[in-house]
Amino acid sequence: MTRHLGAPDGPVGHPWSDGPRDAPGPQTDRLRYLDAATRRIGRGMGLDETLRELRRAAVPDFADRIVVHLCDPLPVGDELPPGPVVLRPHDTDRPPPGRPADGVPGPPAASAAQPALAGPLAELLRDGRPVFGGAPGAGAAVAQLLGAAGAAGTVPPGQRLIIVPLVGRRQVMGSVVLIRGPDRPPFTGDDLLVASQLATHTALGMDKALLYGREASVADALQRTMLPAALPEPTGVRLANRYLAASRTARVGGDWYDVIQLAGNRVALVIGDVMGHSVTSAAIMGQLRTIVETLAALDLPPDEVLHHLDEQAERLGGRHLATCLYALYDPVLHRLLVANAGHPPPLLLHPDGGAEILRIPPGVPIGVGGGDFESTELPAPAGATLLLYTDGLVESRGADVLTGVEELRGRLRTAMTGSGPPPLQALCDAALGDRGSGHREDDIALLAARLVGIEPETVAYWYLAPHPQTAGQARRLTRRTLRRWALDELLETTELLVGEVVANAVRYATRPITLRLVRTDVLRCEVGDDSPLVPRMRHARPSDEGGRGLFLVDTLTLRWGATRLSTGKVVWFEQPLPGTLAGR
Repeated sequence: MTRHLGAPDGPVGHPWSDGPRDAPGPQTDRLRYLDAATRRIGRGMGLDETLRELRRAAVPDFADRIVVHLCDPLPVGDELPPGPVVLRPHDTDRPPPGRPADGVPGPPAASAAQPALAGPLAELLRDGRPVFGGAPGAGAAVAQLLGAAGAAGTVPPGQRLIIVPLVGRRQVMGSVVLIRGPDRPPFTGDDLLVASQLATHTALGMDKALLYGREASVADALQRTMLPAALPEPTGVRLANRYLAASRTARVGGDWYDVIQLAGNRVALVIGDVMGHSVTSAAIMGQLRTIVETLAALDLPPDEVLHHLDEQAERLGGRHLATCLYALYDPVLHRLLVANAGHPPPLLLHPDGGAEILRIPPGVPIGVGGGDFESTELPAPAGATLLLYTDGLVESRGADVLTGVEELRGRLRTAMTGSGPPPLQALCDAALGDRGSGHREDDIALLAARLVGIEPETVAYWYLAPHPQTAGQARRLTRRTLRRWALDELLETTELLVGEVVANAVRYATRPITLRLVRTDVLRCEVGDDSPLVPRMRHARPSDEGGRGLFLVDTLTLRWGATRLSTGKVVWFEQPLPGTLAGR
């Protein structure tokens, strides 16, 4: 009884090689087989998947065994190989699990075949047409492809073996050897046409897979460069994040997050979403992220950051809409200052297990123009967790954003029912729910920040009038505070440095100077004044009476810097605590 291949996964047998048959006839059977086999090969997305489908389509319905060699390196598009063509065996010739090789001896393929430019194998590959194993010059090609087995003649010769080049759109990509055992009829001339069609569709599928792989690699690299390579570790904040692309075919998009460390131990937490899932969206996202980082360095309040971001977005060309949420966290004051440009509302998870949706005025998306943004100040209790996310986490075809936010809130409440706040990674997993796996309709960016804060007893803060005696007063206050903190080893150095920085501030300030000492994993000193002039270190000449203060600061501290503020500037420096000096 003759069997036909009615679906890609069904067996077909080989009726066209067994002599005359009743209707529909061998030719019809062959066309049906080719239709199903080429559809099966064409559905493969990756290189290995395409070659597996070729093997499943060819063995055992058309041949008893298949041996595949691929060029190394495989050509992609119009790229030319940098050196001579090298063919390496691919493991497609192994029979599927549980299926023997139909009694056909398994010739071990050569470890690598490097055909000479004028050799039989190279000529056969350039010709691009299938040949029988008994064709003139084919014996040498068989020996190169099948190694010792081919040279010794243990492979069925003549028309029981077909060599087919794998030729893509522009270049040779490898070869296929099809073998039939002695218990089956040999290949016919029509079988050469079948083998050619199988190889052509396979090579085109490989071409497609390689181009897709390269584009996916470029997309992944682009996305990695657009997003933070690693989250910082700011004092008073613990962080975790997730980024999930919508699908394998749209691996870049406009979702982004950022964590920016600012003066005074403050931290800017940013999340945004540019409309679209394309390289263009990712490029616009990268530009907006850079703009936000620049604006944050100016120490502007969140509403002004979004206002200037909206202005700059209009200059990028085109009409690109984006949502953005900018939260400024002060770990000393335990306060949040948040502004929103059309983004889903953040959630604040309290240490007692409550999950609060922060009602921030939403504003209009970035790119609309003329947005009126508003900063909202909120308490941030020590141990609370701020969750920022993009709409892919809460919006779907079956539910609107508000419904999705409430569902997210419910998942987080469930995750917070334990004895204490869960680890941030576990919290991110709970927030994703079933969207963390399987199909997603949109990209998802998620940023979780546990607001640990800085204990009040580790902070000392003063306002000092700008007069000549202020430097001495600052030294005395510093000495008293360091003794209270049991940091006597740092007394002399810190007094000297504080005196130098405060004396420099007195020269330019017209309003009270601020002095703040913060003890965390380092001792940080901050001196603020209302002058926008940022000090620059210079090398004083032997005859100069001044100009050595910042040189001392640079020499005796772990690091130092100066930050312009909307109200002036802050000069700061950090020193390692006793016990960590050796690791400096």
